[in-house]
Amino acid sequence: MSPELEKCPRSLLVCEKSNFMNEKSRHDIHVSKHSFNYKISVLIPECAVLPANISGVISNFSPYYLVRDLPVYELLQEKSYETVLQKGTVYAVSYNTKIDEDNSIALLPSVVTLNLRDKTLAPGTKRYQRVLSGLKDRLPLRYDFLFTEHNTGGDEDNSLYNLLSQYKPIEHKAVLSHHTLKNLPCPTLYPSDLQGTTLSCDPHSFLEWLGAVNLDISCENAADSFLSTYICPEPKSSVSQALLCTITGFISPEDVYLLLQELRYDLKHCCRFPERCFLTMTKLYISHKLFFNCTSCAHRKYFDEPKFTPWLSLTVHGFMDSPVSWGATEHGFLKGGENFYNLVCFKNQDYWLHMATGAHDGCPP
Repeated sequence: MSPELEKCPRSLLVCEKSNFMNEKSRHDIHVSKHSFNYKISVLIPECAVLPANISGVISNFSPYYLVRDLPVYELLQEKSYETVLQKGTVYAVSYNTKIDEDNSIALLPSVVTLNLRDKTLAPGTKRYQRVLSGLKDRLPLRYDFLFTEHNTGGDEDNSLYNLLSQYKPIEHKAVLSHHTLKNLPCPTLYPSDLQGTTLSCDPHSFLEWLGAVNLDISCENAADSFLSTYICPEPKSSVSQALLCTITGFISPEDVYLLLQELRYDLKHCCRFPERCFLTMTKLYISHKLFFNCTSCAHRKYFDEPKFTPWLSLTVHGFMDSPVSWGATEHGFLKGGENFYNLVCFKNQDYWLHMATGAHDGCPP
């Protein structure tokens, strides 16, 4: 093999641990700054069926739109500026552009190069007219775009679609798929041992295992196997079942945060001893049969006795060809295009956060 091919570019993995209830926790900041997400993977050990409350959150994810051949200057037209951009919840990224080969563009609710919320760039100002004229006459860029806007449930949620209607936007919804894994070898994780020095496996080994599970790669191979010798990292145990849930689309950080909050709530309020919840049960008589519905435990049985695993994993993948990764930090593809983060959420509300970027990316916040 050529020595040049053997050289792997540096990749950056930042790890931290905290507690969701800690007032200094920055999990919300990290989620909000990762704007361009195309996939979420959730792994819940010892769970077989997608809980209805989680499914409900996912079904309410905001739609996204594919717009073909949109002139960039349209983003600065007065109507666009006043009805959509000023709200600060719109995300757009050029579609089918490769950051190491093509010009790419991203629209953030904050600032990349042009701060669209700066008062000096308001319609009618001289700077606004200069920028609009430059994009319209001197640099007439046109791209296929993906757009999404955080859905708040109000009447104004159609403003983005109405704005793009003349360009015949194609509406899409995030696609959900899930299946149950049986007899899965699973690393043992302890909240206090982030680096895997004593009780847990190290972060790189955990993420490698998680990637193998997501790609349906066997984690139980013989040492003399010709195809693969990969095995689940130590220390490990076996879970009888695990739910793997995948959502794909153009997913806003607000929707990611809502899903994280629901998963956290399930972790915090799940009942390990449902037989002790008799006082909170409501009796439902259906066809002369007695059913018990624990109002505090409905759909929250990931960790019920006798078997329970005190953690779940949420992985958020950014577009590999996104011009930025976190905030306004420029993203480079090179060989891997690493642009994702992973949250391991524990029952006691501790969490691990793994943030991965490529060779020339800035350090995550």
